[in-house]
Amino acid sequence: MAKHWADFQYEIYLNGMTGAVPRLPTDLTRLEELTDQRLGPGPVGYVAGSAGNGSTARANREALERRRIVPRMLRDVHERDLSVEVLGRALPVPLALAPVGVLSIMHPEAEPAAARAAAAQGVPYILSSASSTPMEQVAEAMGDAERWFQLYWPKDPEVARSFLSRAKAAGFSVLVVTLDTPLLSWRPRDLDQAYLPFLHGVGTANYFSDPAFQAGLAKPVHEDPNAAVMHFVGMFSDPAKSWPDLAFLRENWDGPIVLKGVLHPDDARLAAEAGMDGVVVSNHGGRQVAGAVAAADALPRVVDAVGDRLTVLFDSGVRTGDDVFKALALGARAVLVGRPYVYGLGLDGQPGVEHVIRCLLAELDLTLALSGHATPATIGPADVTEGPD
Repeated sequence: MAKHWADFQYEIYLNGMTGAVPRLPTDLTRLEELTDQRLGPGPVGYVAGSAGNGSTARANREALERRRIVPRMLRDVHERDLSVEVLGRALPVPLALAPVGVLSIMHPEAEPAAARAAAAQGVPYILSSASSTPMEQVAEAMGDAERWFQLYWPKDPEVARSFLSRAKAAGFSVLVVTLDTPLLSWRPRDLDQAYLPFLHGVGTANYFSDPAFQAGLAKPVHEDPNAAVMHFVGMFSDPAKSWPDLAFLRENWDGPIVLKGVLHPDDARLAAEAGMDGVVVSNHGGRQVAGAVAAADALPRVVDAVGDRLTVLFDSGVRTGDDVFKALALGARAVLVGRPYVYGLGLDGQPGVEHVIRCLLAELDLTLALSGHATPATIGPADVTEGPD
């Protein structure tokens, strides 16, 4: 029998018999405000902030809110199975933790705490290149649990090659290449605090521990940390990259490759033609282009263009179980969640991340059942509508 994630609610109610209530809200949309009250403005702004005046982040939420679920009745939903196949992997649920860098600014246990939480709940963890913990340590914290590696594609091909071979050796099975950050966007919340963690050597652990990166330094990192930071800044991303460069990734990675940040159907087609395995329809949670199309509005067009050839994943704006349902209805195979688990980490470490995962999946399980579905496979475009018809 498949696990019923919805049972989490009864666990909470039963604990209430002894007077215990959850340490964090079960309405995950409240976590940002709590984090804002409890953590410093620099770290909170870095995670919660967006490009420009935040219009894209708001559009992401609005596009998901605008779509409304149309429940169906008298369908047998007694036994439910949320498992899906993604990129040749059997996953227990259509959810993964999105890559988010510099997690040490939120909690001292940083990425390993989030990775352990994901492993404990059977959810893939996607580690950012900009992690504050070397990838090998994060892998160790996860045992043999499913883990994927996100690449910020550096200018130096030797560092890129080294990252890929290290990730493979550490058991990361899928490569997620972020395309939408060839430059850092204009982010007023960070600018107003003059706060960029990388300049303090935070979020650089994968680089500073890398032999190919170290080979480009005149002195070891600990002897001249400022020179190491400047070397990192100079190579972090490469605005000169173009579609033919994808051949380099294919030559140096023998597992699935997913391109993150695709919003235009023609770019999705180019990804398919380049032999990629999937795309993540994402606008980086509104962090890169102010005034950009909402990710949920871009999703159906990308699915129409390549859904029969590529695995289409989705992120940007996901806060609740019903958001996940809506993304699946619009054609995503699975959904990545970012900020909510980072707030959970900041507020309560590993247990906070597990709380977020369990709340999200309990709500998804219940939304699925109460809408007439026993499995994600039966959800489709007919199950959502846009506003009043």
